Amino acid sequence: MSWIRRLLPLARGAVLPTVPLKPPTLLPLDILVEEETTPNYDPHYYYPARLLEVLNDRYQITNKIGYGRSSTLWLARDICRWKWQEDRFVTIKIFSSHPEYEEMGKHEAEISKHIMSTKPDHPGLFTIRKVFESFSIASSKGSHICLICEPMRETLDLYQTRFPNGTIDPTLLKPMIRLFLSSLDYIHSECKVIHTDIKTWNILMSIEDLSLFKKVAEAEEREPGPRKVLEDRTIYRSLITLKKSGSGLSIPKLTDFGNAVRGDSGSPLKHPIQPNEYRSPEVCLRAEWSYPTDVWNLGVMIWDLLEGRPLCDGLDSGCNEYTVRAQIAQLIALLGPPPPEFLAQMDRAPIHFFPDGRFKSPELIPEGYTLESSVTQLKGEDKRLFLEFARRMLCWLPEDRATCKELLSDPWLHFEQ
Repeated sequence: MSWIRRLLPLARGAVLPTVPLKPPTLLPLDILVEEETTPNYDPHYYYPARLLEVLNDRYQITNKIGYGRSSTLWLARDICRWKWQEDRFVTIKIFSSHPEYEEMGKHEAEISKHIMSTKPDHPGLFTIRKVFESFSIASSKGSHICLICEPMRETLDLYQTRFPNGTIDPTLLKPMIRLFLSSLDYIHSECKVIHTDIKTWNILMSIEDLSLFKKVAEAEEREPGPRKVLEDRTIYRSLITLKKSGSGLSIPKLTDFGNAVRGDSGSPLKHPIQPNEYRSPEVCLRAEWSYPTDVWNLGVMIWDLLEGRPLCDGLDSGCNEYTVRAQIAQLIALLGPPPPEFLAQMDRAPIHFFPDGRFKSPELIPEGYTLESSVTQLKGEDKRLFLEFARRMLCWLPEDRATCKELLSDPWLHFEQ
């Protein structure tokens, strides 16, 4: 065993606490911060993670980078490395121990493992955020699922704010859409998985310079960030974004498969999914849905990126909030009335349509709002081709929508002005 003793000095260990240049800013105890602001927050279900804590004897937490209703997100250093190896950083997603979110964590771990292993050489896998492993840790209130993920720069919606009026130039947007389609083609055709929750904050931009992670970890050690110190836990302010390094490219990657489902389970899928403004017609009317609902979801999200606003907001003038009838009214303005065969498949069609197919709330259909008028950032042939591309995705009947594989070769994606 002498060879082991000789190697031990070459192994990395956990970073020990150092004396910071200045103490952290302590946030007022009477102000809600971070996960405390989420609906139905219960502190007992959240894991009380601490900076420099080591999880699973391997990952030392360096920074808090996010939070949500179901989990908190942390940047961590892999300490199971040799001293001559470069630092390796990961993101740890620590799920709440609430039974609903513990189950969601197990589900996301299982789906992610399936996606990572189904066809590792498929180009679409490159555009999906890697999940390396999962494990469980315990707290006084239960078990917490942890996902060890590829660390990323920021969400797509935050990246979007770097552009004037939040509109991404078509020359950059087209290759991004090709990457989105490639990732969806992979999970649909190879993994038989439906994402169900495609939105700009479930797409992450990769880091163009991995050394930035080490810099932010060291910066936190020197000058600790704001935090709220309670009796049983410390709630840290998240590191929102990283400074641009000036070199390299950021690649968008699809993430967050907590609501994803298998499309080959044999059971009909009819439960509610998708953010309100991204809902496909079949989801709005509670009919069976499948892979084409992701295609619709991506299609409407393109408007957020190209135009800086949603294609349909579903805002009902009668109550000034989202309603299904207002969303259907906007879709009728954009696509024309739904065909009879579509209405025949919809469980809730009678709520919004008369037996002869007439819409029951015609006063909500916005005048002059068409697919053509909704596009202002493209001109001429580029706009014409885009509208043809969009119409292949935005069809009332799910079976009329093109697949992601088919859309990858669409002329608009390869047209140069």
